[in-house]
Amino acid sequence: MYRLVLGVLILLSASPVRAAAQDSRPNVLLILADDLGYGDLSCFGAKDLNTPNVDRIAREGTKWTEFYANSSVCSPTRAALLSGRYQELVGVPGVIRTRASDSWGYLHPDAKLAPAYLRAEGYHTALVGKWHLGLKAPNRPNDRGFHHFHGFLGDMMDDYYKHRRHGINYMRLDTEEVDPPGHATDIFSEWAVDYLESRRGLNAPFFLYLPYNAPHTPIQPPKDWLAKVRARHPDMPLKRANLVALIEHMDHGIGKVLKALEEFGHADNTLVIFTSDNGGQVNVGGLNGPLRDGKQSMYEGGLKVPLVASWPGKIAKGSTSQRRGITMDLLPTVLEAAGAELPSGLDGISQLSALRGTTAKPLTRDLFFGRREGNPRYGGLTTFALRRGDWKLVRNTPWTGLELFNLATDPKESTNLANSELEIFRELQAAMRLQVQRYGAVPWQP
Repeated sequence: MYRLVLGVLILLSASPVRAAAQDSRPNVLLILADDLGYGDLSCFGAKDLNTPNVDRIAREGTKWTEFYANSSVCSPTRAALLSGRYQELVGVPGVIRTRASDSWGYLHPDAKLAPAYLRAEGYHTALVGKWHLGLKAPNRPNDRGFHHFHGFLGDMMDDYYKHRRHGINYMRLDTEEVDPPGHATDIFSEWAVDYLESRRGLNAPFFLYLPYNAPHTPIQPPKDWLAKVRARHPDMPLKRANLVALIEHMDHGIGKVLKALEEFGHADNTLVIFTSDNGGQVNVGGLNGPLRDGKQSMYEGGLKVPLVASWPGKIAKGSTSQRRGITMDLLPTVLEAAGAELPSGLDGISQLSALRGTTAKPLTRDLFFGRREGNPRYGGLTTFALRRGDWKLVRNTPWTGLELFNLATDPKESTNLANSELEIFRELQAAMRLQVQRYGAVPWQP
């Protein structure tokens, strides 16, 4: 009896300490746009659209102008984001699709993802929005560590209101099929608000991953949002006006989520991160600032993406950084913010010190970008790029040769130096070859 009473007293005396420790760790809201171009936020220089809520994150925190997506298309970047590893090393070199004959990835069973790491630290983990890393067990969100999933399993929606892909309904609440009415952007924003309300007053911190479908094709904004853009810019081409309306509508939804953080008592201790999975799609009106090309391309327009982040009292307001980062850095950054020990074997690095504006080690690493695709409509076979300092090696299609650019003197990638800078060209070519061989050890089909 004495031991029992003593044990109870110890537990009771320790529990407030643990609760306080939990309260000191931040909640994390990680928002991912789909195909948002480097030049398609007003805080990144867009003159024809308004994104006040994403701009607010930047104003209340930091804006990074040298941030990259791991790939120029959806699934690979999402795999890198959640695993902290190069996407090829977790089995997702290309886009995962409904039809096996045109699907180019299978999330490796041994790949540990962000929700599993954070669950071990006492976090409640949720995904609201687009998954795109597997359509059935064992590669659904709940199978891979999320306590809560409310969203879309598949890749693109054929219609923002019907929420189907190839006639299949991939909307789920955990593993149960659901069929909600309304525009997908509105639905995901509302579900995110519902989740934040459910966490009101609870001690355990949360990780909410909120990947929108917008502004991915089909470019289908609500009619009233398009009308607002047309009234403001009557001479804007309709193609551009539709995309602007879709982006502004998403920003409005993000504003609802940020308001919910405040309303439900989470705002003072939440790390908010916003970025995109790849560059904007040029042929539907996407703008990538001064960068060459866009989505699906290994040129800068396909890979460089906006990133903004805020964390009250921890990230300096209105700061701007030119430090180079990449999507797979987000997992170790979040883990360090959560007070977790960083696991070995990650390819990404924590950028927490740099986000907070404190001393950060200079970066000397190579960055590899890749994509595997068999459908000739999308470029076919394997394309890649390698960034080393100011140098960039590019193989943008299987039918064009390797190109070498110096981004310090040629940010628009207009002058190929492969024949004039042979030493650096050969060094980067050798490094890329070794990396491709490293990828080849990991299966990417079930």
